[in-house]
Amino acid sequence: MNSFRAGNRGLRAAGLTAAAAVAMGLSSAGAAQADAFVSLPDGERLGPGVKLTRSGEHAVVSPSLAANGAGRVAWLSATVTAEVTATPAGTPGPNNGPRNAPGSNNSSTHGVSRISAGYIVGCQVSIGEDAISAGVSGNVSLNSAGVGGSLGIKLGPGQVGFVGIEGKDISKPGAYSIQYRDAELQVQGCAGYAQARSYAVVEIVGNDYSKTTLYGQPFSIG
Repeated sequence: MNSFRAGNRGLRAAGLTAAAAVAMGLSSAGAAQADAFVSLPDGERLGPGVKLTRSGEHAVVSPSLAANGAGRVAWLSATVTAEVTATPAGTPGPNNGPRNAPGSNNSSTHGVSRISAGYIVGCQVSIGEDAISAGVSGNVSLNSAGVGGSLGIKLGPGQVGFVGIEGKDISKPGAYSIQYRDAELQVQGCAGYAQARSYAVVEIVGNDYSKTTLYGQPFSIG
């Protein structure tokens, strides 16, 4: 009788050990697919008649649901603020969109000053300021959506694209902010490593036209 009880306890212990091993295996598999939180530094840039700042920037990087090795998803958050001390009133006209020429920084004026924010995304390209100034950003594609929308971009090896988050007209001096929380960015087609970097641009129109650009810190999106 005692022998049977001891054997039964041994079976139960073995069963618990096996269950724990299975649970540990599932936990490890889940950990491999866990989201990665990326905290990014604040930034500031002074330009003619404008102070441009970025704060609270972070990203949460997830594997793509497509699970094909060529896609990934980043959830982006930040606050971009432009403190403008002088700008002509201007009259908004037709906006033909950015030309995507090297150095365009995904921005264009349309008769009135403007602040715009978004991300530069590259496939197998390190997005440093030297790469941007060298004109690698000339090979771009463009997608744009309002705050809270889903943005998507398809890139091949060596390609870089601008992805616009949001923009606002600046009709008079004052403080103008763009705030986005968990804006979804989907990157498809990139089988190698991918990198992203935020940008913010303020354009002041008038006789003394100026453009002030603030870049964020590059970060990996898988």
